[in-house]
Amino acid sequence: MSIVYRNFTPDQLQAQYSARAAVPEHPVIFECWQERSEIYRAQAKRLLDIPYGESAREKLDLFLPDRENPPVLLFIHGGYWQAMDKSFFSFLARELVAEGIAVAIINYDLCPDVTLDTIAEQAGRATAWLWSHAGDYGLDRGRLHLCGHSAGGQLTAMLMTARWQEIAGGLPDNLVKSGLSISGLFDLEPLVHTAINNALGLDLESARRNSPIYLAPVTSAPLVLAVGGEESSEFQRQSREFAECWSIKGVETSVLELPGLNHFTMVEQLATPGSAILDQALKLVSGQDGDSTPA
Repeated sequence: MSIVYRNFTPDQLQAQYSARAAVPEHPVIFECWQERSEIYRAQAKRLLDIPYGESAREKLDLFLPDRENPPVLLFIHGGYWQAMDKSFFSFLARELVAEGIAVAIINYDLCPDVTLDTIAEQAGRATAWLWSHAGDYGLDRGRLHLCGHSAGGQLTAMLMTARWQEIAGGLPDNLVKSGLSISGLFDLEPLVHTAINNALGLDLESARRNSPIYLAPVTSAPLVLAVGGEESSEFQRQSREFAECWSIKGVETSVLELPGLNHFTMVEQLATPGSAILDQALKLVSGQDGDSTPA
């Protein structure tokens, strides 16, 4: 790893993409997420560990509001495709459910046990399953929205490139109505040159295959990219450049930059009343234009 990539030395590039190292208090943050999620699950109207596929981790949790035929937001957790679990993120459903939105939080298999190609396929199956089975749970499959954090932000964008008829027959091309990517990565090539890739096993070809910035969207559904002012310059660059790229390709793509927030406090905003991210999610689900800055 003696190369210089994008004017970064190997150590500098590692620091740019090491979200946990940039936030030394992250263990306390994760513990808080677990506690808040346990409390919310005990109170919520929920169905846990619903299988959407055959592997042990192909399951989702569903949190339901007290209203008929609600819209659905599918949330995809982060962890660099190699860590974390849906159980950490139950608390993120609280405010959305209070606003009448059903929330599905999915698990997927992790690297190095599987490849990123497999994880993308699993996210596609989860989304297709939720659309196909929405009626079984009283949900409005015609209002299915996506949200993801970090690695989940990459998967959110990947799902907007999915050819749904190739995943399952009978699925509509406009299956997804909007996407909200929080602190996402859209060009995975830099990761090839970091220790993060030890578990991912990417080469340049597979990195590009899983990089939404190199792929064509198959939907005109709006996509919002949220990034924190305390995140690294590379995370910020990736959101800005991806927004510009997909705007040219016909997707209504915008960037929401929030000062004072790091990689982990960003996603917490989804459960914070009055926050810009929660407000943006509610506007996307309701079909209103958001207040984010056009790319």
